[in-house]
Amino acid sequence: MFAVAAIGVGVGMTLAMIRALLGPTLYDRVLALNTFGTKTVLLIAVLGFLDGRPEFLDLALVYALINFIGTIAVLKYFEFGDLGRASPTRTGGRA
Repeated sequence: MFAVAAIGVGVGMTLAMIRALLGPTLYDRVLALNTFGTKTVLLIAVLGFLDGRPEFLDLALVYALINFIGTIAVLKYFEFGDLGRASPTRTGGRA
């Protein structure tokens, strides 16, 4: 049962990678890579269950956090061209 789930996640990862390579816009590609990362987290969790190694869940959670932070960083970089600058809509306390 879980072997079938692992195969299904692998198929989903393949489709996400195809979308990342062929996506018409940058945001489609970033979303596809985020989906690929999420499916990787699922695959790590399923393989950890199949091998009887529950510590793989810890690795999957760390990878999920890195995936989320990386996606936000890439989107901010492409939106503003810099990772350290605040967004232009924030006034910083000044009116």
